[in-house]
Amino acid sequence: MATFAERMLDELSGGQLEDAQKSFASALRYDDDDTVYSLAEELYALGFSAQAKRAYTKLLAKYPDEDQLRTALADIAIDEDETDVALEYLADITPDSDAYLQALLVSADLYQSEGLVEAAEAKLLETAELAPEEAIVQFALAEFYNVSSRYQDAIPLYRDLLQNGTRFVSGLDLASRLGVAYALVGNVENARAYLEQIKETDLTPDVRFQLGLVYASDEETHDQAIEVLEGLEELDASYGGLYEPLGALYEAKGNLEKALLTYQAGLAVDEFNEKLYALAARAAQSLGEIDEADKLYRQGLKINPEAMPLLIGYSSLLVGIADHVGNINLLNQYMEDDDFEIDPQLYWNLAQSYAALEDFEMATKYWNAALPFFIDDINFLKPAYYYFREEGETALAAEALANYVRLNPEDYEMAELYDQSL
Repeated sequence: MATFAERMLDELSGGQLEDAQKSFASALRYDDDDTVYSLAEELYALGFSAQAKRAYTKLLAKYPDEDQLRTALADIAIDEDETDVALEYLADITPDSDAYLQALLVSADLYQSEGLVEAAEAKLLETAELAPEEAIVQFALAEFYNVSSRYQDAIPLYRDLLQNGTRFVSGLDLASRLGVAYALVGNVENARAYLEQIKETDLTPDVRFQLGLVYASDEETHDQAIEVLEGLEELDASYGGLYEPLGALYEAKGNLEKALLTYQAGLAVDEFNEKLYALAARAAQSLGEIDEADKLYRQGLKINPEAMPLLIGYSSLLVGIADHVGNINLLNQYMEDDDFEIDPQLYWNLAQSYAALEDFEMATKYWNAALPFFIDDINFLKPAYYYFREEGETALAAEALANYVRLNPEDYEMAELYDQSL
């Protein structure tokens, strides 16, 4: 004959909630204590915390020395944000209790959820001292370091667990944890070795993303990177991080059309991603889609008017299409802001625009402002030399010419001009 607990679980699976509630009351009254304990575990796993708490509380009243019941109730209290209640349960568990180790783990979880990182680590280190060989203890400490972005500390713990034959803990594949940790510290070779061990069906979005990045780091595996990241997009198009590296891979392959579409798809997922606006606009500009590039720069700057990559990109676009009035209007508002840190490229862009509009006083001002920052840039120095020479700025022209010839002595025409100036 089925117990009331079994009957309740059957009714829950069938959606008969009222009947399940009645069976639960009967289970607490008539089923034996072991059955009630198993029922509480099942209910907690199913998300019925209130009923699980009632069952554990009933048992604790009957068995006050069973500290495992206290750790279970503390877990439920943490889930319900009842921190003080959880701490009361845990404080009653003494170091000589069989449940003390579990209590430390629960305490660490509680402190971590409250942002008390040092207290959480102290509890975990205490568990490691008490039970250094316990897989669940090593795993808990590794997970703590992983969540805290202390991947170098997490790696040896995950690795030791794997080497000792523990591949899965609580359903988590430790090879994926270790592979991702290696990827995040830049150890691509080890990351690839572990991530490639994971079955396709077990690749979570985060693990799949890191595997894609690992493949993307080596030109020889770019095709595999594209395959992995395209697969991630099919599985979860809302995974915003995938669009930047996938677009970059298409660009590396020379497929700017697909790169642009990828960046635009990323913006549909994350409309506030400034970097994607800059990448998409640059790709559109390279494709000759000037109107689209203009639109993308404007949209990005509307979100963040001080996003420097967008500002430089848009200003350079306006210079490139000879919209010099537009460039000056764009940048003047920033030049008047004393708190805004100007990128030297904007000085250069303004110098070009004012020169094109024959406002030579302002052009000279900005060529002069840009010169110290581009003293080792031959692309800047050559036009700067000609501008300064034309305007009679002989000292500045000589400085630009001398540095240009130093950097590019094979430009014999400029070298001859330099020799003549000596």
